[in-house]
Amino acid sequence: MATIVDKIKDIEAEMAKTQKNKATSFHLGQLKAKLAKLKRELLAGPSGSGGGGGGLGFDVARTGVASVGFIGFPSVGKSTLLSKLTGTHSEAAAYEFTTLTTVPGVIQYRGAKIQMLDLPGIIEGAKDGKGRGKQVIAVARTCNLIFIVLDVNKPLHHKQIIERELEGFGIRINREPPNIVFRKKEKGGISITNTVPLTHLDNDEIRAVMSEYRISSADIAFRCDATVDDLIDVLEAPNRRYIPVVYVLNKIDSISIEELDLLSRIPNAVPISSENGWNLDGLLELMWERLNLVRVYTKPKGQQPDYEQPIVLRSTGCTVEDFCNHIHKSILEQFKNAVVWGTSVKHQPQYVGLSHVLSDEDVVTILKK
Repeated sequence: MATIVDKIKDIEAEMAKTQKNKATSFHLGQLKAKLAKLKRELLAGPSGSGGGGGGLGFDVARTGVASVGFIGFPSVGKSTLLSKLTGTHSEAAAYEFTTLTTVPGVIQYRGAKIQMLDLPGIIEGAKDGKGRGKQVIAVARTCNLIFIVLDVNKPLHHKQIIERELEGFGIRINREPPNIVFRKKEKGGISITNTVPLTHLDNDEIRAVMSEYRISSADIAFRCDATVDDLIDVLEAPNRRYIPVVYVLNKIDSISIEELDLLSRIPNAVPISSENGWNLDGLLELMWERLNLVRVYTKPKGQQPDYEQPIVLRSTGCTVEDFCNHIHKSILEQFKNAVVWGTSVKHQPQYVGLSHVLSDEDVVTILKK
């Protein structure tokens, strides 16, 4: 009996030999939808346990306001990097598969406590269950940011393999969710609207995907030039994770300045030497930027602001209401308004309400009724 991996390979082979045209678009749409469902089944595992994220050494107690997962091939320097950044000892040696479990560490950066997770070295075929790949990537799916650590002597080859493995597990790298509004309904058939021309997707593909997911009635509004993969991602929404990635180009002490200049052009990449501690500040600055953390300082009425212990909120667009909830939900019951100093207001200070969006390093006083 064919395994899930066998079925996936068969579908991928059939897609590779099928030329895309008007006559084949329905068939290809159906194949892509079947492939997505099989990959979801593979991720869930036989008992539907969510991808095998558990297991000895993989379950780690979470701490801090955000988590950063280190992913890379064996012996690229992840353990040394964790040690340099957090002071946590993770067994490091010049041979493969030194780290066999998830090793956590914590760094205090700009007033925020950030957890770092050194994951076991990934290998090609992880998404198909090879090695401990399923557990490694299942932990990575829970992170707020991923460092893909690459050896500068073979960066592009490893980069492509790791990206393929992460994509195979439903992780979308440095991308926003597609702007597609999907609403299932009881009857009325499939209603399709679009505000921009669809150059990658036709009605046959949409019908094929809906048929494979057994959806006979729904409203679908395309607000971007979507592909069939984008549509499938929306239907598979709970199984998709959109995670920012930083490419950590390690061991720059082993290459020339000319080679380094070429590699530095990779988007979202930071060249470092974990062994020598070179450019770790630059890596942390980009980490902060990609995490979108916002520090808000509290100022009790009649007192100086507390610049030592900011309230750190984990996303941009955070409001005064989010700030209050982070301190204690009971504050909202007595909330009158807030006084804000900082870049989010035009006047210094300014009285605002719960819906006011705060900026990094704003100072806030909460006034009660």
